[in-house]
Amino acid sequence: MRSKATKGSLKKWMGLALTMVMGVSLLAGCSSASEESAEGGTSGNGERVTLKVEIFDRGNSPSPYTISNNYLSKMIQEKFGDPNNIDVQFVPVQRSEEVTKLNVLMASNTDVPDIVFVYDSSVFYRYAQQGGLTDVGELIDQHGPNLKKFLGEDTLKFGQVEGQQFAVPGKRAITGRYSSYIRQDWLDKLGLPAPKTTDELYTTLKAFKDKDPGGLGSKNIPMGMALAPAQFETLIYSFIKPVSGDLTYGQRYELPLHEGFKESMQFLNKLYNEGLISKDFSLDEDKTQLGKDIQNGNVGYWSEDVDAMFYGDGTLDNLRKNVSGSEVLPVDVYTNPNADNKHIKSRYGTNGMYIMIPKSSKRSVEAIKYLDWMASDNNLIDIYSGVEGENYDLVDGIPVVKEDASQEAQDRLFNAGDTAIISNGKNIGDQATNEKAWIMGFPQNNQEMLKQSIDIANTDTVGPIIFDKPIEAEMKYSTALKDKLNVIIVKTAMAKPAEFDAVYEKEMADFMSLGGTELKKELEEAVQALPAN
Repeated sequence: MRSKATKGSLKKWMGLALTMVMGVSLLAGCSSASEESAEGGTSGNGERVTLKVEIFDRGNSPSPYTISNNYLSKMIQEKFGDPNNIDVQFVPVQRSEEVTKLNVLMASNTDVPDIVFVYDSSVFYRYAQQGGLTDVGELIDQHGPNLKKFLGEDTLKFGQVEGQQFAVPGKRAITGRYSSYIRQDWLDKLGLPAPKTTDELYTTLKAFKDKDPGGLGSKNIPMGMALAPAQFETLIYSFIKPVSGDLTYGQRYELPLHEGFKESMQFLNKLYNEGLISKDFSLDEDKTQLGKDIQNGNVGYWSEDVDAMFYGDGTLDNLRKNVSGSEVLPVDVYTNPNADNKHIKSRYGTNGMYIMIPKSSKRSVEAIKYLDWMASDNNLIDIYSGVEGENYDLVDGIPVVKEDASQEAQDRLFNAGDTAIISNGKNIGDQATNEKAWIMGFPQNNQEMLKQSIDIANTDTVGPIIFDKPIEAEMKYSTALKDKLNVIIVKTAMAKPAEFDAVYEKEMADFMSLGGTELKKELEEAVQALPAN
């Protein structure tokens, strides 16, 4: 734990240092940048211009492609760039160094691309507050009719700060997040029905432990657990009280501020001390061990990201291969006493990444035209799905990946998701259509179970509140509080039952002193200031 805290402190220090540099550079460039933006971008005399677009580099470019020179970059140049007299230049940023590299680029003013993006809302808010971003509201009205229609008002709100549109939010195709699963063959061996409530789940887990239906001995894990959101967040949400209707605070590290959080930790403590969950879950932040345990048939019940199990040669396929007769049933078990015993779980907001145009850019018009082009006609499908007949076939109007697609055809789409920045996932139509398209991209023998998982993920969901201005305390304390949430979960889970209250109170006092008190006050004030529905 000590090394993690040190690492967090170093990250925080570096972030503050970069912020100070950025603050000077961004603000220093504002006056000239705004004058440049007023010029509009495209030269009136038809001069060819360059539009620089950030692209994530994941180090996975298949030969002969590079991240900045590939099938999709050439297609975009041919279909958008050349007709508009624009050279589209992709600027690689390593995915693992996304924020650090972007801070450096933004601070430079001259090297920064015309289109940049980030997933972290606090980074977006910081850029906006420091005057580093172009207000794109009028530009979208003038040059982005297709973009505006594609995103819709609800998604656009995620990019607004006090009424100004400082980002174009990517649109998330699917908002369902988590589902849970149980070994049906274990239930059958014990003659048990599938549990439908948290209490019934506890009774079932006890039976899995005591009667060991898998004949596993010491390898028997009634409930799979990892120190990862898909596992702990599903449990916590089943205890906390949402802040307003079906909305609540949007950041994971804000979970301890909710009524019911202590009870969720108490339940986790009970499961741990009775040997009902993965013993070493605190060491499994990337879910590697959990995945192995499920595939080897050692786990009776678990929660997971809605799609994680169903990929070809993935967790479910491997479980079937490894354990003859194994059967898995998607279940919606956790019931929330603070929300009328509904099956409360979190959903994603409708936004994906925050797409921004730096204030220093002279190409704001071209940038919006590019995003608008992406939202027009068949262009998103061309980027995401490739060539009809080679990469996909149309089935009921939905592009379905060809299982016999050549390697060459597959390689052309290696960076499709990172190129289609206005769309997080494949946006074909409404959410039901997107879900249908998503399901059809999975192996046929897993599709029905994935459909059941998505239905569960969409039941009784709670989404993030959209505030019209940044929460200052989120920007100041997020790093420390993210680390502290993990510490709270681990220490309270592993405490002896008689010592739970003392450990919980101590860890929560630390959480509040690290910025939780200030965060709680600011969030409550922001909720009070929300317009009445």
